[in-house]
Amino acid sequence: MAATTAWLSPPSRTELIENLVSGVDRYNPSNVGILEDYLYHQIRSEEYDCLANLAILKLYQFNPDLFNPDVVINILLKALTAEPFPDFNLCISLLDDRPPNSALDEPDPLPTLLPLLMNLYNLLHQCRFSAFWVLYRSDELEVIRENYTVECAGFEDAIREVAARSVRATFTRINSERLGTYVDLSGPELEAWVAKQRWTFDSSTGVVSIPPNPDNQIESVVIQEHIKLPQLSKVISHTVQVK
Repeated sequence: MAATTAWLSPPSRTELIENLVSGVDRYNPSNVGILEDYLYHQIRSEEYDCLANLAILKLYQFNPDLFNPDVVINILLKALTAEPFPDFNLCISLLDDRPPNSALDEPDPLPTLLPLLMNLYNLLHQCRFSAFWVLYRSDELEVIRENYTVECAGFEDAIREVAARSVRATFTRINSERLGTYVDLSGPELEAWVAKQRWTFDSSTGVVSIPPNPDNQIESVVIQEHIKLPQLSKVISHTVQVK
């Protein structure tokens, strides 16, 4: 419930943005600059507001001349950090097929980068965190790292939190080397990250212990059904009538 409330109305959202997102002004193209500025505030401050970002994409959908591919790429990168919530797919659903925008000063990077971003999303969604980091660090994604995520404060840490949620829900104990491949950390950096998660690292065995929680504890459930004799009699008599 708390996560849903924060998604619908993040505490960082100002009254102005709230009015733009919740009212009819969300369809006013003259407000796109305000929403884009708010997106770049999110990028610099490690904040996130999915509904405000979706409002930008909806304005682009209705007003193709406003389309800014760099803004779209930044929105998709922020949406990656929200996994396992469906934010990324919600954003993708608002990207219609469109002709090239001749008003752009430079070639549109989105047709080239969108498949790469979708590959990153699929790896996260499948919890293939090691493969995610291999792809993210590859030469193929150098343009994303150097032109986009370098300016997105806390992006890599936010992805590590995505991995942490899955680990927390799945494991009670995990080898530190394996965990390191999930979060792209090793040595003292990994130990510091584990401590920040309030997990326990045993240096003698190299095992990280995750405290019990409702998701990583297996509990047997016994279901008992109480059927009284009059109920059973009705079933038997109905069977006889059918025959």
